[in-house]
Amino acid sequence: MAGDLTDPALVRSALVGVDAVFLIWPLLDSAPAHDLVAELTATAPRVVYLSSTAIDDEAARQSDPIVQVHADMEALLHDAGLRPVVLRSDTLASNARGWAAQVRAGDVVTGPDIARTAVVDERDVADAAVTVLRAHHDHPDHGPYVLTGPELLSRADQVGRLGAALQRPLRFEAVAADLARSRMLADGRPERLVEALIAASVCRPESNRVTDHVERLTGRAAGTFARWAVDHAAEFG
Repeated sequence: MAGDLTDPALVRSALVGVDAVFLIWPLLDSAPAHDLVAELTATAPRVVYLSSTAIDDEAARQSDPIVQVHADMEALLHDAGLRPVVLRSDTLASNARGWAAQVRAGDVVTGPDIARTAVVDERDVADAAVTVLRAHHDHPDHGPYVLTGPELLSRADQVGRLGAALQRPLRFEAVAADLARSRMLADGRPERLVEALIAASVCRPESNRVTDHVERLTGRAAGTFARWAVDHAAEFG
């Protein structure tokens, strides 16, 4: 059913007969989630929350607004006594779809650079979520599971692999934060989102973490970005 996560009445009706919830919080502020969490607490389903590998559990504040809202949501769910199973996902391969218009227009992809991460296929994240959702309600392991791809990739690496899939000489060209900001605003993206993306590109530290948690949950190794690019090549044609 379609609804609004910030509307408690709609959330309440959606939860009727539901014993497991896969929660993705779409806003850059956790404050509107308090009513949602109250509804979850009242019905007490099994909650699986999709979070971020960029969270630093030792930091008082996170590197950027996107990571901060994930950390805040984790805390909110735990403080409510929901004991969520937390899946911390690395950069999703599907983010590359944001380059599709540039790829159709030429061989150069521009944008703000960002630290390398172990880019993960969103299909692996989905399969991991299904495994956890179907697990016994009293299963003792609540994570966090850290879902990564098998290799660390820069944006230039991703564009290169996408080019190989398309049999084209694609290359990535990093642009300064101010120029990236103005271009994203001109494309019509909300200002708050643009500022969060710029902060992530400037402030988020490089990650060198690669885990086997996808395989642990799904029984098969995490897919590569190169495989993702081949499977989705038609979307960039």
